[in-house]
Amino acid sequence: MNPYQQSKPTVVPVNPFDPREDAAVLRKAMKGFGTDEKAIIQVLTRRSNEQRLRIAFEFKTLYGKDLISDLKSETSGKFEDLLVALMTPLPQFYAKELHDATSGIGTDEDVLIEVMCTMSNHEIQVIKQAYTAMYGNFLEDDLRGDTSGNFKRLMTSLCMGNRAEDFHVDQEKAREDARSLLQAGELRLGTDESVFNAVLCSRSFPQLAAIFQEYQFLTGHDIDDAIKAEFSGDLEKALRAIVKVVRNKPLFFAERLHKSMKGLGTNDRQLIRIMVTRCEVDLGDISDMFQSKYGETLASWIEGDCSGHYKKCLLGLLGLY
Repeated sequence: MNPYQQSKPTVVPVNPFDPREDAAVLRKAMKGFGTDEKAIIQVLTRRSNEQRLRIAFEFKTLYGKDLISDLKSETSGKFEDLLVALMTPLPQFYAKELHDATSGIGTDEDVLIEVMCTMSNHEIQVIKQAYTAMYGNFLEDDLRGDTSGNFKRLMTSLCMGNRAEDFHVDQEKAREDARSLLQAGELRLGTDESVFNAVLCSRSFPQLAAIFQEYQFLTGHDIDDAIKAEFSGDLEKALRAIVKVVRNKPLFFAERLHKSMKGLGTNDRQLIRIMVTRCEVDLGDISDMFQSKYGETLASWIEGDCSGHYKKCLLGLLGLY
């Protein structure tokens, strides 16, 4: 997949948009006895995040009530979690996911990897601002306090949000970097993690793609295999995530969606996070990748794994309800 292709969102801003009308529909859906979940799903899954926030603003203006509080009191369980996620401004949503991943007992490194390894500089800066506004701490400090060793260094570097972002590829530099990676890894006893850290955190994604290609020419094998052989644990997972994101970001998320639903029990938090944060970006591509990799549709997995209004709302985000 060409990284510069237009990506396929499944949720786009509705036009014409009447936030007052939507607020009235939601009010009616929650007023009196019983709740009209269908109306709630149809409004909220067919509006962009920004539009949902405008609806909440109008809702409070018209009825003097908080839309999120009303939704919470009318719904429960996973459906409630999904609606609250849809109603949260994206930077705050990411900030909360990162905060919950680092606070409490044990760290959910998977969440840190998923967010920190896939975001652009601008997204990282916006998330950092939201994080400080919400928790009074710097994201970097919380990440550093909760991780250790080389993984901590990688997270700190990514947290700087200072990756090169030009689209120009310098083939000569790519060759040099590929050589440095080779010398820092396979050609020495032990591994010089700092070289991997420097290259994978500071080069642009198109430049990294060229570096990985040069690495293949130099060694005859894939950089991913080298990372598997040289690293272990969270650092290995994070470096391999960066490689995957460089090559095919939708596939990275497709695999995570698959993982969230396969086996016993569903990792609903991961499922909700990916569906909510990617629906306006590339959920269409993710869904295509899911089907081509697993031979079944993402929708059919959601059908089989989730139920009730929660299921319908997830399908709504795919444009299927």
